[in-house]
Amino acid sequence: MVVFAGQGDIRRSLALLWRIPAANSERTAPGPKPALSVDAIVDAGIAIADASGISAVSMREVGRRLGRTGMALYTYVPSKDELVDLMYDRSLAELPTEYATDAGWRPALAAWMRDYWAFCLRHPWTLQVSQARPVLGPHENTMLETVVGILYTTGLPARTLRRVVGTLVNHVRGAAQTVVDTRQATAATGVTDDAWWAARSAAFAELVPDFAERFPAVVRLAREAAIESGPPADAERPYLEQVATDTFDLGLAVLLDGLEAMVRRDQPLAGRA
Repeated sequence: MVVFAGQGDIRRSLALLWRIPAANSERTAPGPKPALSVDAIVDAGIAIADASGISAVSMREVGRRLGRTGMALYTYVPSKDELVDLMYDRSLAELPTEYATDAGWRPALAAWMRDYWAFCLRHPWTLQVSQARPVLGPHENTMLETVVGILYTTGLPARTLRRVVGTLVNHVRGAAQTVVDTRQATAATGVTDDAWWAARSAAFAELVPDFAERFPAVVRLAREAAIESGPPADAERPYLEQVATDTFDLGLAVLLDGLEAMVRRDQPLAGRA
């Protein structure tokens, strides 16, 4: 399930995201302060999404969690479209915004990527919010401001940095999605990873007996990697989750090495920046 941001009323969505009082008044008449608020509604939506996924979020379910009807929420948030935008942006407020670059850009950038990775695993539903259309909220922009601020210390040109940001975000989200899928596979299918592989390994060996002859490099890689890796480091964690985590770590090192090579290659340009 992919969710695209910005499907609600444009002006109302932006007013809610940026908490513009004139367009986001929660009190229209004198009297006691209302029991509900935009923040309470958004927090309830995030709690539901964290526990059961974004598909479980509805105005009715959020209202039930708050002890109100779904209709009672519409005074504060026009629809689920705006609610999802608000949930996504508010969740990003958890990310740190300060990274010291005294020791250079590389450790700061590595720390940012690891913090973003941990965020994605805490809130797996955020991976379903497509990056094709940004939410354009304050916390989404703060996240961007943070990583761009680190990257500007490399001295690389803007045209390069803009693509680097996308590469880094895609790496984190892609690796995190694999971990999330691994965690959800057993519950979604009713079959454990071990049972799934055991059944297919037996059938595969019978139905494709010449696999090793047809794909010798693939077989060699699997055999040699298994020998070099040894037994799983953590027997309690699913094997594929460990593989995905190792892939994230290795990919992080490769990306940082590549970026460092670009900085060295463009050092004259970096010195003039």
